Parts: sequence; C-alpha cells; structure tokens
Amino acid sequence: MGTWIVVAVIVIIAVGLVVVVGNGRKKQAAQQLADAREDALRWYERLGGQVMNLSGDAPAVKQALVDAGERYNAAGSQLERATSAKQYELARETALEGLAYVRAARVAMGIDPGPDLPPLAGSRAGQITREREVDVQGHTFRASPTPGNSTPYYYPGGRVAGRGVPAGWYSEPWWKTALVAGAWGVGSLLVFDALFSPAWGDTGYDAGFNAGFDQGYDQGFDQGNDGGGDFGGDGGDYGDAGFGDAGDFGDFGGDF
Repeated sequence: MGTWIVVAVIVIIAVGLVVVVGNGRKKQAAQQLADAREDALRWYERLGGQVMNLSGDAPAVKQALVDAGERYNAAGSQLERATSAKQYELARETALEGLAYVRAARVAMGIDPGPDLPPLAGSRAGQITREREVDVQGHTFRASPTPGNSTPYYYPGGRVAGRGVPAGWYSEPWWKTALVAGAWGVGSLLVFDALFSPAWGDTGYDAGFNAGFDQGYDQGFDQGNDGGGDFGGDGGDYGDAGFGDAGDFGDFGGDF
C-alpha cells in the first residue's frame, strides 16, 4: 500500500509540473502575440497620421503618397486577419514600407524626412547612386538617386521575385507586375539587366547584394518565412491605385 501511495504522489507531482510548464508556455506565447500586435499597430498608426497630413502637387510627391496609402490599406487588412506573431510582423513590415514612401514624399517636398526607420527586410538590395538612362526596345527608362518629373516613382529597395531592386527613383514602376505576380516578365527582366547588369559597364548603384547574399537571403527569409505567401498576396490589397500606372506602359512589349 505504501508503494502505491508513493507512486501516486510522484504521478500527481509530475502532472502538476506539466500543467505549470504548459501554462507558462501559453502565457509566454500570448505575451509574444500581444507584443507583436502592439508593435505592428504602432507603425500602422504612425503611417496613417503621415498619410492623412501630407499632400503635394509634384508628380514624385503624389506618387509616393499614393504608394504610402496603398501600404496603409494593406497593413490594415493584414492586421484584421492576423492571428499569429508572424502575421503581425508582416503587417509591421508593410507599415514600415509605407513609411519609407512617406519619407520619400517628404524628401520630394524638400522638407525634413523625419527620424530613421528600422531597416526593411529586403533593404540590403543597395541604392541608386547616380543618374542612369537606358533604352530597351525603343523605350527609355531612367533611374536616379533623387526625385524629379522624369523619375517620379520611388522604390525603397528590396527583393522582387528573387531579385534585388535598389532603392531609388525611377521613370516607371517596371517592377510592380513581378511584385504582385511573383515572377518577372521578359520585358521587365530586360529593363532590370539594362539598368543594373555589370555587363553594361558602370551600373550606377551601390550593390548591397551579391550571389552569396542572394543565396543566404533566400534560405533565411524567403524560404523560412512561412507567412511570406500572405505578405506577397496582400499586394493585391494595395495594388489598384498604384498599379493603374502600370497600364501606362503595359503596351510596351506586353510584359509590363
């Protein structure tokens, strides 16, 4: 009888420990989820305030604010659907991308861009360092480190369908179709190679990526990010306003 009592006590203690540890893990997971939500909301609300309070007539300002507004809408949609810390992190990333467009708009307006932002997930793609103009199938494309009437489209830099597009100002948003579809059209690839390929000589951008980085990034973010599909798919949430511009060059070979 005494042996059974000892065994019962041990079992009760073991079960108690399992319950305590399980409750501790649940509380930790709940706290992590709450922290991720609050962090995403903080950047989302900051983006909303900037979008609502800025305006300008210059093409570069207007376009940057349109892009910022699209990210604001997309981040709001992501926040409504988020049920995990990873999904809240994706909403945070979208809001930060929107704030990068806000900074670009402020630069185009000639005012203080504001405090620095945390780096975007794909911000190591480098940045445009000098004016660049190329002709692809009879169509001229430009890239510049500064905004202008001929380069009104800003991109904060990042991975687009496996390729790094440097941060800078462009004459057309030739990367947007690949951003939404997840794959490059032939025409877009021609533009990419013309603007950035070393085969064309001086590429005119600070190369923040190389073959080794590409491989490491693919393994560390694209492949490891289980929610990446959700984030990419959300491009549709903010695609309508900006991607309407893509139609302006949609007839160029049919790949844009």
